[in-house]
Amino acid sequence: MSLDKRKIKILKAIISSYIDNAEAVGSRTISKKYELGVSPATIRNEMSDLEEMGFLIQPHASSGRIPTDKAYRYYVDDLWKKVLGSTNANIDQLRNIIEDKANEMDSVFKNSVRILSQFTKYTSFIVSPQLKQSSIKRIQLVPVTDRKILLILVLQSNIVKQVMLRLNSPIPFDQMERISSSLSEKLQGYKLEDIDSIKDSLIQQLYHLRESSSESLVELLPFLVDQIGKFEDFNVYSDGLTNILDLPEYNDVVKAREFISFVEDKDSMAKLFQFTGGSDIDISIGRENEYEQLRDCSLITATYKLNGKLIGKIGVIGPTRMDYSKVISTVKSMSEAMNEIISQNFDEENKE
Repeated sequence: MSLDKRKIKILKAIISSYIDNAEAVGSRTISKKYELGVSPATIRNEMSDLEEMGFLIQPHASSGRIPTDKAYRYYVDDLWKKVLGSTNANIDQLRNIIEDKANEMDSVFKNSVRILSQFTKYTSFIVSPQLKQSSIKRIQLVPVTDRKILLILVLQSNIVKQVMLRLNSPIPFDQMERISSSLSEKLQGYKLEDIDSIKDSLIQQLYHLRESSSESLVELLPFLVDQIGKFEDFNVYSDGLTNILDLPEYNDVVKAREFISFVEDKDSMAKLFQFTGGSDIDISIGRENEYEQLRDCSLITATYKLNGKLIGKIGVIGPTRMDYSKVISTVKSMSEAMNEIISQNFDEENKE
């Protein structure tokens, strides 16, 4: 049994109604709400056929029908080309908001994930670039107290990483400046993933900075180089985590808690985004998701690039009954805006 035009119209009407109301849909509702040109009895028969075909289920004997993952997949695949070929009316607004204070990549990520959540009303995420592949641009040591210094590491992509270091004895400010300059000179251009392999020789090269007045450098250098090599390979930015609580699907406190616990786990989210495909835009619906906690959700992700290379993903997690047209269009536009801003502000190859 195939989907003829009438079945397709009825299926799309049911999906549209369920997206709007999150309530099982009956034939009479479809007949009144949508001008399909057929009687409720005919709609009821077609709904029975769609249920046999796996596109609809009836939660209770006396209730209407709700779409299945198969129905949403059909709906999205049919919608796909139309959305990808369209332009989001808010693209200029998105670009302007993201670009505000975009002097650092971190600012781009934070602005993007915040705006994506506000526009879609769902939970949004960005997985940052694979930092181990990033090259060092500059290192700065900033005194906080006599025995605390802040290590600021600026990468070529203008991503800024920071870590607090504790000393057994203080280092004079003027020496701190010389150490920062020498570290920047020695490490500039090195990838983070290479630091471990050159750690010993690097420390030997830097020991000439030691002065008799500051033996603390002996303790500082190994720890400093070790910390640089240990920076995490990724970061996850998120926003709108509690938006899920506004959805009727998550009235169950236990279910909501499991979802929030999963998405708050940075490692889980990074693995989730790695699990999705490598296309510019990917959509996983319901049980297509690998993790049990997301089997009632859909995940829409898009890539962003630096120097033409894929460096991370941006995405939205929402219920399977999400407004796919709006969300796909918004995620697509956000990805395009990020690519443009990153290329203009942080693409070193384009600046040469």
